[in-house]
Amino acid sequence: MGRILLVIRLAMRDLRRRRTEAALLLIAVLAATTTLTLGLVLRDAASDPYQSTRAATKGPDVVVTVGRSAGLAELGKLAAAPGVTAHSGPYPVIAGKLEASGRTSDVQVEGRDATVAAVDQPRVTQGGWVSDGGVVLEAAFADSLDVGIGDSVTLGGRSFKVVGVAVTAAMPPYPGASCIVSAGCINGAIPNDRDLPTGLLHNPGLVWLTQADVRSLASDRSSLSYVMNLKLANPDKVQAFVDRTGGDHGGAMPMQTWESIRADATDLARDSQILLLIGAWLLGLLAVASLSVLVGGRMADQTRRVGLLKTVGGTPSLVAAVLLAEYLLVAVVAAAAGLTIGALTAPLLTESSAGLVGSVGTASLTWSTIGLVTAVALGVAVVATAVPAVRAARSSTVSALADAARPPRRTGWLITLSARLPVPLLLALRVAARRPRRVVLGVVSIAVTVSGIYVLLVLNAFLGDQPGTGAYTETQVAVLRHVLLVWTVILLSLAAVNAIVITWATVLDNRHASALARALGATPQETTVALATAQVLPALLGAILGVFPGGFLLFAAINTITGGDSDRATLPAPWQPITLVLATVLVVAALTSVPARLGGRRPVTETL
Repeated sequence: MGRILLVIRLAMRDLRRRRTEAALLLIAVLAATTTLTLGLVLRDAASDPYQSTRAATKGPDVVVTVGRSAGLAELGKLAAAPGVTAHSGPYPVIAGKLEASGRTSDVQVEGRDATVAAVDQPRVTQGGWVSDGGVVLEAAFADSLDVGIGDSVTLGGRSFKVVGVAVTAAMPPYPGASCIVSAGCINGAIPNDRDLPTGLLHNPGLVWLTQADVRSLASDRSSLSYVMNLKLANPDKVQAFVDRTGGDHGGAMPMQTWESIRADATDLARDSQILLLIGAWLLGLLAVASLSVLVGGRMADQTRRVGLLKTVGGTPSLVAAVLLAEYLLVAVVAAAAGLTIGALTAPLLTESSAGLVGSVGTASLTWSTIGLVTAVALGVAVVATAVPAVRAARSSTVSALADAARPPRRTGWLITLSARLPVPLLLALRVAARRPRRVVLGVVSIAVTVSGIYVLLVLNAFLGDQPGTGAYTETQVAVLRHVLLVWTVILLSLAAVNAIVITWATVLDNRHASALARALGATPQETTVALATAQVLPALLGAILGVFPGGFLLFAAINTITGGDSDRATLPAPWQPITLVLATVLVVAALTSVPARLGGRRPVTETL
């Protein structure tokens, strides 16, 4: 039998013998790989619908606006500039207020021709295109207002019938619409709850009328702005064209490129990706902690098997390869499952905005995503497994076959401190002291979990304030809430697995010590409480560190990555972190009580 085949068969045999532990290993790595896959897939999730919209609407490469009719001559020169292959417009635009269904919203009203434009012809998704007395609403704006075909809306004191709903690639979907009126616009929440300056539009929507209707709504010609759409011979060098022609967002003739429009249109997918990637790294840390404990516990349980392998001729390198192969096989399966689940789940978290054509559909996996996720899964397995596997392989064959209890380290101050404590606390303190690195892993695991939950509370409160006042519509808020829900469920599930795994590993490591304590007079109930308490004490410390400084630092990191405004976020009330700490301790106590009880009920004579 070849060496590789031998290693694989021995690894598979051990995985089949310990199905529960193999399942826990799979869950730990699967949580991290699935979340990482979601984050990577969502990275460019919204670019395909935008490109579909751009193709379907003859999307412009540059959108140019001027504030007054005096700038029309400049627009005419720009339409004849080198590199411009086609244009549409200039079209008149006015600022206004639209009333529908008892709601009033700021709007930018663009006048269009009934004929098809060479550049930027909005794609009608419902109804028809502009006609006299008829208004067409941008799809995301119509969805936000819950207005449909045949409804009546009021613009400038006049009633118009909604004749169509359309999408465009010349402007991001509502509420991220760019500003094409001279009055100026502000998107998002109003700073410091102040009143807006006169004429400034807040989260304006986009509607289209005929040019005649737009001019009839204008109080005078000076209130009209103009917009023109350009098509370039080389769209990939659009920024060079803007720089060459003197386009400036703050100047008299602002220009917006298709690249900047796409960036604004994909805000939702980008925010979802950031949340999931941060969740993936948190889950990666939890997976490393979980695997480290599982590996340590399994190595302690495999001591006699290591001795048997070495007795029948296995070299230390072969033994280490067998032990490492088990976890690498699980990591490969978890990576494959995580890639599949992530790709299939991504469309549920990136439901196409009403302002774009098409949908994400079943996201396709790139080779870079497959390679990165697989590398992370294998890296987590190697980091958690390499040192314990090598240590076990280099152990003495005789001692491995004997599988004797490890002599405890005698620490004078610990003995003095614990001697006068009640029996459960005495045993718990000594159990924790026997495995200080495992205690650290437990503290880190709980701290990472609580930090993530703390940030989830902040983000959930922030999203609760968004509909109608912030940068997201109710539909978009629902999508982001789904992302947070996925993150929360996976985070809590893996944290629960970690707590159970750490307790079970502690039970295995302390089976001789617990049996000896019971032989000297401790009751099964006292040993059970001791094993559970050994996990509750690190959980309490980890929960406190998870709130402060962990939660604050994680939120600051997210705010830095996203370029957000921390002043707009509402931090949890003091009772929420306190409740979170207490709930964490209670949940850990409940999760650890079952494996601790099972370990505390083992027969003393059999164990000894």
